[in-house]
Amino acid sequence: MQNKVIVVTGAGNGIGRAIALLLGANGAKVVVNDLGSNGSGEGSDVSPAQKVVKEIRAAGGSAVANTDSVSKPESAQAIIDTAIREFGRIDGVINNAGILRDRIFHKMSIDEWQTVIDVHLNGAYYVSRAAATYFKEQESGTFVHMTSTSGLVGNFGQANYAAAKLGVAALSKSIALDMARYNVRSNCIAPFAWSRLIGTIPADNDAQRKRLERMQAMKPEQVAPVAAFLCSDAAADVNGQVLAVRANEIIVMSQPRPVASVHRAEGWTLETLAEHAVPAIKRAFTPLERSPDVFCWDPI
Repeated sequence: MQNKVIVVTGAGNGIGRAIALLLGANGAKVVVNDLGSNGSGEGSDVSPAQKVVKEIRAAGGSAVANTDSVSKPESAQAIIDTAIREFGRIDGVINNAGILRDRIFHKMSIDEWQTVIDVHLNGAYYVSRAAATYFKEQESGTFVHMTSTSGLVGNFGQANYAAAKLGVAALSKSIALDMARYNVRSNCIAPFAWSRLIGTIPADNDAQRKRLERMQAMKPEQVAPVAAFLCSDAAADVNGQVLAVRANEIIVMSQPRPVASVHRAEGWTLETLAEHAVPAIKRAFTPLERSPDVFCWDPI
């Protein structure tokens, strides 16, 4: 990581902070971006980003703070401009900024939907697009995007967040396909770690409380090495992947592929769909599961 210039969004707290500190400790020059808003995206505060910068510099590293929002094209461009102005180049982007505005779907407001989409999905696009021009010209660069099993698998009360995070996985794959010819890589991490966002999730029953207790055992510092590694030259062969990081586990997540098919030469009718197609392929249907149903074991 020596002298690589890496932008980390949402780096004032939690996973982003842990990544920024690790990058700084390993010789990278870090743009510590954080708007300083609360967990739902309200307000702003320069101190979280500045505090992380001070920690990196106190340990002998190089870093600069940026407090622009990822949710607008012009401010996302300003984040990348900070890297170019302060360090003269950009080598990696870690799209980590995020908020939560959870609500059961039939009660979710348009604002709750739009705000989460703007930060997670649009924000990942805006920041990545701003960096892509530099990556293409220098024929190198890495993107690391934070996705979530809420989108990859499913969860209650998170239609906005789940849609954005599944969109981020598709965005990452598209970037990987489009920019591989320029030696640019794009990967996703689905992190499991305790953070202030996870702390906002309600625990109204024993199952929810047990899930949160399990999450508290998983630390941001366990995610950070994977994010930093994916930005390094040692990860040159890793592109277009989705890795779940859960305590000391690294899990390769599947990506949609055909799993079963059925054919009828004369075509389908409503009756033959019910009598033939569904009975033949139902065994391959994906259960209506949530992330805690799939990741049901204690973290290792």
